[in-house]
Amino acid sequence: MSATVVTPNPGYRGVLRVPGMPAIFLAHTVSMLGTVAAQVALSILVFERTGSPLLSALVLVCSFLPYALGGILLSSIADRFPARRVLVGCDLLSGLWIGVMLIPGLPVAALLGLLLATGIIAPVFAGARAASLAQLLPGDLFPIGRSLLRAISQVTVLTGFALGAVAVAAIGPTRLLALDVVSFVASAVLIGVGTPYTPAGERRRNTVRDSWDGLRYLFTTKRLRRLILLTWVAPAFSSVPDGLAVAYTAQAGTVAAAAGALFTGYATGTVLGEFVAARFPPSTRRRLVVPLLLMTQLPAIAFFFTPSIPVAAVLLAVSGAGYAFNQGVDPLILQAVDPSYRGRLFTVQTSGLMAIQGVSIALAGVVGTFLAPNLTIAAAGILGTATTLLIARQALERTTRGAVTSRPG
Repeated sequence: MSATVVTPNPGYRGVLRVPGMPAIFLAHTVSMLGTVAAQVALSILVFERTGSPLLSALVLVCSFLPYALGGILLSSIADRFPARRVLVGCDLLSGLWIGVMLIPGLPVAALLGLLLATGIIAPVFAGARAASLAQLLPGDLFPIGRSLLRAISQVTVLTGFALGAVAVAAIGPTRLLALDVVSFVASAVLIGVGTPYTPAGERRRNTVRDSWDGLRYLFTTKRLRRLILLTWVAPAFSSVPDGLAVAYTAQAGTVAAAAGALFTGYATGTVLGEFVAARFPPSTRRRLVVPLLLMTQLPAIAFFFTPSIPVAAVLLAVSGAGYAFNQGVDPLILQAVDPSYRGRLFTVQTSGLMAIQGVSIALAGVVGTFLAPNLTIAAAGILGTATTLLIARQALERTTRGAVTSRPG
């Protein structure tokens, strides 16, 4: 269990001074860069072999779709075994699957199947990592640690896609996939050598039954269920502009490449929001939850007026900055969950977040075929504002209700 003293070093610097944390975050950076670059490489490789834009696009679908399956069936792995062992095992297994992709002449169906397999592993890794942060970090630094993971993810997604395209042109997709294997092995070594041991949880039944037991616990605990839904619903609505970015640039009368400014704006805002919020004391972050939630949704309503691309990018940056609301919600989740269910909780939270954003983007594309893109985005902003405020009112009232008696961490 982590210490309960208040750290004298707030912010990301305080997190990185905790033993084992530099290795965890460096491993996250390395594996994220490799994974994103590999998605680019695999998309190009599939297109080169088949000439099919649809099959090439399925690479991204196969990257996100398995999250739900892994979260439902395998979430208990994050609680049943020591976190370090789970993290190293997930990295090595993911590296193995990517390595098999390097076999010459492997059918496209096999490539996509292997990608699905790595996607099933991903939420288990994320859940075990979050559970280990809850054990290794003092309670007041846990939300800062998760914030740093999110900031690193946004930065590496931006740089990974940009560098991936350049790397494919320079060395080819096959060699870039080989580098992804190296990134997973490097991540496993960093975690295995550089992080402290954390004990395993209780094994009651088999993995699948324990996972179902965790789902039942999470969704029958009212306060916990509402908090988790809050972390899903806000990004589900705020991700609609991502699905319609290209269509919106066409509506605004600019080239499709300008959609990159919208993606960059959202990611930049997210990183800045996380960085600024991490400097606030816990009480301030808690009070800012609702204002930050509103920031995630309200900018989309301004799309009703069809803003120019630069203005739209700024609006999405404001929306991305609001995602720092998680820094105020994470401590409440940690208080509300029994420690023996932490790994399952964070695995399900990660898998649900990825799945609901994928569904949201797909639905936005469907609605956008019947309604102008700007009106679809604005409607999502209106519905998102109403829905998040409703869930926030239920989840945040009387914050001590439903909390377990042990201190978080």
